[in-house]
This record gives sequence, C-alpha cells and structure tokens, in this order.
Amino acid sequence: MTSAQIIIVVTIVAYLFGMLMIGVIFNRAGAADTSDGFYIGGRSLGPLVTAMSAEASDMSSYLLMGLPGLAYLAGVAEVGWTAIGLAVGTYLNFLFVARRLRRYSEKLGAFTIPDFYSRRYNDRENTLSLIAALIIIIFFVPYTASGFKAVGTLFNSLFGIEYHLAMIIGAVIIVAYTTMGGFLAVSTTDLVQSIFMTIALVIIVFFGIDKAGGMDVVMQNAKALPGYLNITKGYDVASNSASSYGFLSVVSTLAWGLGYFGMPHILLRFMAIRNEKELVISRRIASIWAAVSMCIAILIGIIGYSVSVAGHIPMLNGSSSESETIIIQMANLMSQHGFIFALAAGVILAGILAATMSTADSQLLAAASSVSEDLMQGFGRIKLTQQGKMIAARATVIAIAAVAIVLAWNPNSSVFRVVSFAWAGFGATFGPTMLLALFWRRSNRKGAMAGLICGGVMIFVWKFGIARLGGAFAIYELLPAFIIALIADIVVSLATKEPSPVITKKFDEVNKK
Repeated sequence: MTSAQIIIVVTIVAYLFGMLMIGVIFNRAGAADTSDGFYIGGRSLGPLVTAMSAEASDMSSYLLMGLPGLAYLAGVAEVGWTAIGLAVGTYLNFLFVARRLRRYSEKLGAFTIPDFYSRRYNDRENTLSLIAALIIIIFFVPYTASGFKAVGTLFNSLFGIEYHLAMIIGAVIIVAYTTMGGFLAVSTTDLVQSIFMTIALVIIVFFGIDKAGGMDVVMQNAKALPGYLNITKGYDVASNSASSYGFLSVVSTLAWGLGYFGMPHILLRFMAIRNEKELVISRRIASIWAAVSMCIAILIGIIGYSVSVAGHIPMLNGSSSESETIIIQMANLMSQHGFIFALAAGVILAGILAATMSTADSQLLAAASSVSEDLMQGFGRIKLTQQGKMIAARATVIAIAAVAIVLAWNPNSSVFRVVSFAWAGFGATFGPTMLLALFWRRSNRKGAMAGLICGGVMIFVWKFGIARLGGAFAIYELLPAFIIALIADIVVSLATKEPSPVITKKFDEVNKK
C-alpha cells in the first residue's frame, strides 16, 4: 500500500469512526429509548438538520457518481432535465407537503407513513397500514442493498479489499449507529455526510479545471462533441454524433421530481421537525443546496471529460458504469500529488461513501419501522411493552440489513437501475396517495387503497411490459404509474361512500390553521 493510499484509508476510517461516535452519543442521551424517539426523534429536529438530512438521504451516490457519469458520457441533455425535475420536486415537496404533513401527523399521533395513512382514514382493520408497509419493504430492501453494494464496490476498486468483506463492514457500521441512536443519530450523520459531499464536489471542480488546462479548454473540448452542451439534443458516444432529446423524453425525465411526494425517508423528516414554521428555513436551505450541488455534479462530468482528453486519466466512455467512476478516477489522480492532495482525495472518497451511507441508513430505519410498528403491532396487533418495542425495532433493523446483504452479494449487480426503479415505486404509490390525503377532503380509505395498489402494480407492468414496446411507451415508468394511481384514488373515492364526519372533522381542523 502506498503512502497516498494509507492517508486515504486513515481519512475514511476517521470518518467512519465519527459516524459510530454519533450513534454512541445519542444512545447515551436516551434519544432512541422510545418508539417515537427511535423513528422520528421525538419531533425535535431543527431546520438545518431537517433540510440537510432530507437532501443527503435523498441524493445518495447518484449525486457523486450517477450525475457526473451521465454528464461525462452524454452531455447535459438527460442529466440536465433530471436535475431540473429533482430541484423543482424538492422545492414543491417542502412548499406543499411538509407543513401539512407535520401538522396532520402530530394531530393523529402517527410517526410512520403507513400509520399516518391508517389513522388519516380511520382504518381500524389496518389494511392501509399493511399495504403501505409491504410497499416499503418491496422497494426499500433492494434499495438498501444497492447502497451496501456501492460501499463494497468503492473499497474493492480503491484498495483491492475483497468485495464481500468490504460490503459487510460498511453494512455493520451503518447498522451500528442506526440501532444505537435511531432517527436522531441517522439525521445528524446525514447532516455531517452532506458536508462531506459538498466539500468533495468543490475540491474536485477546482482540481479538475486546473488539470484540464483551464475553464476555456474545458468548454472547447465540450463544444467539440456534437450536441454535448445542447439541452435538447445530447451526445451519442456510439455514433459520435448529436442525439435527439424530444418533448416526450423531457417530460419523462422531469417526472423524477414527482418521486419526492412519495419518499418515506424524506417525508419522515417533515414529520420530525420541532416546529412547522421552521420548514420555511428548511425549504430554502434544501432547495438551494439541491440545485447548486446538482449543477456542480454535472459540471464535474464535463470537466472530467477534459481531464481525460488531457491524458491524466483514461477515457471512460465504454459504458455508463465506467463513466460513473469519474470522481474516483480524479480522486486517485489527486492523491498522487503529495500529502495535502492525498488528504483531500480521502475527503472526496469519504464523500462518496457518505452519499451512499446517508441513504442506506434512512431507508433501513424506514423499512424497519414498517415491519416492527406497522406489520407486527399495527396489522398483527402484537402487544409489546416499551422495552419490547425497542428490542423489536433494533432486531428488525438487523434482520432487514441481513436480507439486503444477501441481495447485494453479487458484485456485478446494478446500483442505479435499482435506485431508479425504487424511486419510481415510491413516487407512484405514496406520491398521489399522500397528496390526496393531505389536500382532498373527499378522499376515502378505499380510494387510498386503490391508489397504492394501482400505482405499485403499474410500476411493474410498465417497466417490464409496456415499456418494451418502445417508441412513445419507452418512458420512465414513474410518470404513467403516478397518473394511473392518482386517477384510481379519485375515481374509487367518488364511487364509494363519503368519509365519516370524524375523518372530515379532523381534516377541517388541520386545514383551519
């Protein structure tokens, strides 16, 4: 192992140790001694932690690997519209959903998303809670597995550590601070991880511009590729020509933003803030950070191409998975320029690790809450003492992590294909149902059930059936599934009995404020 690699390893180990210490601190403070504290931190999050933990748990390694890799390979068209959709989705989610969900969930005494649905519609049979919990498990366990896989791949590619060992070590650390400190530990580590992600982005930009020969050279190289900087075209590396990014493709890509309305790990942050008025501050912080960080990530991909042209790193246009390593390649290049640069490279690689961990821990906690709270105690009606609840919660986190490790055992599995599919799954099921639950008085239990089921089914039908017809049907499955779920919820609600006065009274009380 070279001196540069030693410095990088020490930096990453220090980072991982810090994450564990956060879990220990919150454990000693008793932050996770109750179900309310373990799952939503006793509704005590401040506006900064709310904003940054929501964004860090949202972006995952897509920010530091997916966006730069796609920009490197195909220019700004697809990646640009994706970023716009995500930025707009972030803002609208904080603007319309956050405050009302915070207020409504507190009034109902709900601290998981399935429990909110069940209480919102006075579902005494807990059928809604069951369906919502199953959706979380179906989409979150593989999503968590993709995070574990990314950790194993990172250490394997950097240091030659055996993939399975690296993955297990990463999973153990995530599980450790999650089970010790619960939601507050997860949210605080997410804040720290967002800082690492930001530092990583800034360092890479300046280093890359210098190695490329200046910003003028970067732009010249980008303009030399047909359609590379054209947001309505894009670049086709296979034919070395401009491609076409038409209206349907734009709408399909913008649909990524719809996913925000249904992301359980983000919605939980809204439920957990200490004061709904502070969500205004959170919205501003989250929206600015999301927009700026994604723009920088795209710029890194463009800069990275010029660094390759300059001969400092290999050309990475063989495949999308290859181009997604652009930041890793640039960090390795940086580590060869002395102690300070090796330390900076360590921070960058810790940032990639942070991006992955910040999503995996939140998903793990959300999935665990669905099993222990909604399936076992809600639908299964298993009565547990407070101590029993916490044992069940921590045991569920461990069990789900074990399943995720098994699913991630294949080192050649795709990370981003799973992320895209899971994002669509939550967006199409929870998204329409959440919007109607918060804003439509006439929405009822059967309509919500229809929305959840139709959205979930359509994700699979479109992805593995209709989309394969090609042409206009080859769009992101989130958009058609979201529309179908929305229509199903509205039609079934109107075709069935109106909600009871008890339900509408609570709805009116929430909307008076």
